[in-house]
Amino acid sequence: MEVILKEDVIGLGYKNDIVKVKNGYGRNYLIPKSKAVIATKVAMKQLTEDMKQQADKIAALKAEATKKAEALKDVSLVITAKVGSTGVTYGSVNVATVAEELSKKGFDVDRKIITMHDIKRVGSFEATIHFFKDVEVRVPVEVVAEQDAATKEVAKKKVAKAPKVEKAKPSNVEEKEAPEVTEESSVSEEEAPAAE
Repeated sequence: MEVILKEDVIGLGYKNDIVKVKNGYGRNYLIPKSKAVIATKVAMKQLTEDMKQQADKIAALKAEATKKAEALKDVSLVITAKVGSTGVTYGSVNVATVAEELSKKGFDVDRKIITMHDIKRVGSFEATIHFFKDVEVRVPVEVVAEQDAATKEVAKKKVAKAPKVEKAKPSNVEEKEAPEVTEESSVSEEEAPAAE
């Protein structure tokens, strides 16, 4: 069955898209929840008329989405998690965790527009943020063990607090002290006969 989406449905399509779905999914979920309508000739004619009237609004929304996407272009997340000895996390890192980390960095992103598989181990992954129909950003997500993160933090603090060390002199070269010259020693050297 073909339906016209009335709102964005992640994994299926965006608002005003005409998509083909299974009959049960359309009748039992999309239509009763007001997420879609059946794509009849009348509904499609109404859609084209609405699209003409809303062209400026859609362009403004797309420009705003592009601006948000540009702000997130160079962002990467490092998430610390409790990890067992096998490298598997206790619990999982999911879209809610990613949304929370982004909000800590000053980006207000709704978790409903983020797609990714739940992460259950340490490593590098990727989350996709869908801002608009053709505007999406892939954000690298690195999951590190809590112990590793604590070790790196301590190492950074030690380097920052370490006093400036002067260059050490090689241990095989000893400094020779110059003998002090006094009046007595200079006189005794002159008066002493040369021993041959």
